[in-house]
Amino acid sequence: MKPYSEYRTIAFSRRGRVLEVTLNRPDQLNAIDELMHTELARLFPEISADAACDVVILTGAGRAFSAGGDIQWMQAMVDNPAQFEQTAREAKQIVYGLLDCEKPVIAKVNGYATGLGATIALFCDMIFAADHAKIGDPHVSVGFVAGDGGAVIWPQLIGYARAKEFLLTGDLIDAPEAARMGLVNRAVPAADLDAQVAQYAERLVAGATKAIRWTKLSVNIGLRELASKILDASLAYEALSNVTPDHQEAINAFRERRAPVFGHAIEAQQ
Repeated sequence: MKPYSEYRTIAFSRRGRVLEVTLNRPDQLNAIDELMHTELARLFPEISADAACDVVILTGAGRAFSAGGDIQWMQAMVDNPAQFEQTAREAKQIVYGLLDCEKPVIAKVNGYATGLGATIALFCDMIFAADHAKIGDPHVSVGFVAGDGGAVIWPQLIGYARAKEFLLTGDLIDAPEAARMGLVNRAVPAADLDAQVAQYAERLVAGATKAIRWTKLSVNIGLRELASKILDASLAYEALSNVTPDHQEAINAFRERRAPVFGHAIEAQQ
């Protein structure tokens, strides 16, 4: 049995052949900091090689799945832009790790899934969301390009026009509406979320393991090819946006608990 003992921001538990993986920074709504990002980059290849599990459930501790990037980590990358090189490399490893993991990965979205948190959930093979959860990619709200995979996965799930509607505004979507438009598979009452995800996981465990694994990989071939064409460019654009005044203004506004005033808005006031 693989212990996963070296992880500090991610917790693990097993139920038979099902491995439950929990993003574990509940006091920060599982916001992804530098350490968690590094751990996520190596997580899915290790899970794929884990002979003790056939199905993976990915969720968040506490009230959220993941509230996206940690604001202190964002400031660190503004202060040291060279750090973004590692971030970009790890971002690709996270996306490709999910796509190439042989085991079906079920996202159990127990609360907010935003930014990179939404990207990770949407690249999973099935997405169950509690009916109170909200999902969105508000990169632009913090002066950032949606470079870590949102530009890849959102159009594939809900079409280009609708994807741009949400990616260009950063608006969040209630889980029932997300299910209606096909962004997630199911929105279920919060009290039923654990049971429904467990039931679906056990159904997969009882199925033809290799057929299920190889079908997943076959379906993901086209998505992986698309990711390979988009990620380098979108992450490069995100790196450029990392050093813009608008991004720093958004970080400052978050800390000061106010709405950001971006560059053109300032010019309009003058």
